[in-house]
Amino acid sequence: MTTHQTQSVDTIDLSDLEFWAAPWADREAAFKTLREKRPIAFFEEPEMDESMPFPQGPGYYAITRYHDIVEMSRHPELFCSGHSATSIFDMPQEFLEFFGSMINMDDPRHARLRRIVSAAFNPRMVSSVEQSIQAVADSIIDKVREAGECDFVTQVSSRLPLQVICDMMGIPESDYDAVFHASNVILSMGDVEYIPEGADPVVTLLNAGAELAALMEGLAAFRVDNPTDDLTSELLHANVDGESLTHAELSSFFILLLVAGNETTRNAISHGLWALTEHPDQRAAWMADVDGVTPTAVDEIVLWATPVTFMRRTVTGPTTLSGHDFKEGDKCILFYNSANRDEEIFENPDRFDVLRTPNPHIGFGAPGPHFCLGAHLARREITVMYKELFKHLPDIRAAAEPDRLLSSFINGIKHLPCTFSPGGV
Repeated sequence: MTTHQTQSVDTIDLSDLEFWAAPWADREAAFKTLREKRPIAFFEEPEMDESMPFPQGPGYYAITRYHDIVEMSRHPELFCSGHSATSIFDMPQEFLEFFGSMINMDDPRHARLRRIVSAAFNPRMVSSVEQSIQAVADSIIDKVREAGECDFVTQVSSRLPLQVICDMMGIPESDYDAVFHASNVILSMGDVEYIPEGADPVVTLLNAGAELAALMEGLAAFRVDNPTDDLTSELLHANVDGESLTHAELSSFFILLLVAGNETTRNAISHGLWALTEHPDQRAAWMADVDGVTPTAVDEIVLWATPVTFMRRTVTGPTTLSGHDFKEGDKCILFYNSANRDEEIFENPDRFDVLRTPNPHIGFGAPGPHFCLGAHLARREITVMYKELFKHLPDIRAAAEPDRLLSSFINGIKHLPCTFSPGGV
């Protein structure tokens, strides 16, 4: 990534969608400026489209330094998630919980849901899922290997987490494409590729969520009397201290699992191929010792990509952090992408380094109660996919610039043409 000149702090507007359409290096240079000159910076909220029925709020503070983000994440009693963790805008509570599940909750509800879900991810379930990842990765590669080229996102990186999650939940293959489309719509931020021009974005978003919820509710109803060894059955029958998930909670969790588990892993894998194409020395270092380098390389990909750009916290009462006095109700947007380039934490943060150690990135969220529940699964999927790519398509590389999602929330790649020797190895 080319380092661009530092810009004036007063010209930076994180609420302007055009900012997020700028080249990646320009955006990173802007965050560098904020870290150095205004690490807790106030911004007016983005102007709302007439079709969005949410009021424009009072503004927010952009938190850009690693230590501040970690400190906020460790103290949910001072910086809560319940008013929204996934949106700058204040949206109806039922809307937040439908699309964000436990991410948009605080204790005790958050702790209750997390206990029940964690109980379902028992060692037998985790072992079964890990075994399936290998088979899924191989089948994905087999489908493209003879062509010598493909869209890496739609045919490779997105297919692995999507199929793993659907298989894990017991969703039939006939529904994969519908699930893929609905999850894209939910995180589209209005991108015209997923929400047609003239369509109401809120209605389209709600319809996508309703489609996924109906799919899960139908499966759950069947699994009540016909349990199998899938995660849906485990979640339905998981009981912690006499508490279980309701069907509505199960549907909401399914949407979270699909969106968080599919989008983040697919984007990490996609960014990985682009980074390896741009940095052939790092590719050579990894391929020279695949088993030895993979653990650090996988974390470097997550650091480099930071698939989820931010999460929000809301201040619960007067408190001071890094010399700034916050008041109750203040919105704080925790920019993980900026924290993962913080020069105080990472040596040469603008260098892609598959041997980086230590690597305390917060690509899965910062330490605290909301640290990503699926971090282990995501690491495993990235690990297996790259090991199989190096084994079967060793010369695979990006053939053009990534087609990026226009979004401040997800650092997404929609399409990435790639080439490799037909037939592979």
